[in-house]
Amino acid sequence: MTYVYVLQSESDSGLYIGMTSDLRRRFEEHQSGESQSTKGRRPWRLIYYEAYLNESDAEGREIYLKSGGGRRFLDKQLRNHFMRFPKREAT
Repeated sequence: MTYVYVLQSESDSGLYIGMTSDLRRRFEEHQSGESQSTKGRRPWRLIYYEAYLNESDAEGREIYLKSGGGRRFLDKQLRNHFMRFPKREAT
């Protein structure tokens, strides 16, 4: 299984989109500061994930979610979450 996931920073409300084969381990790496790309924005909240049998399908989905269309999809899909925990808008 390969997972595409979305984290929201509790410190700055920004999003991080990633992919992994071990979601629990990767989330713990983000929380503990082992990931260079996210350690300065801890703590994190896991707000969304999808599971894929094929890694190539997951890679395509990760690329899409990082695009403008993917961000709009997440805005719609997670609208209730973002009403409660507004995300940081891109600058």
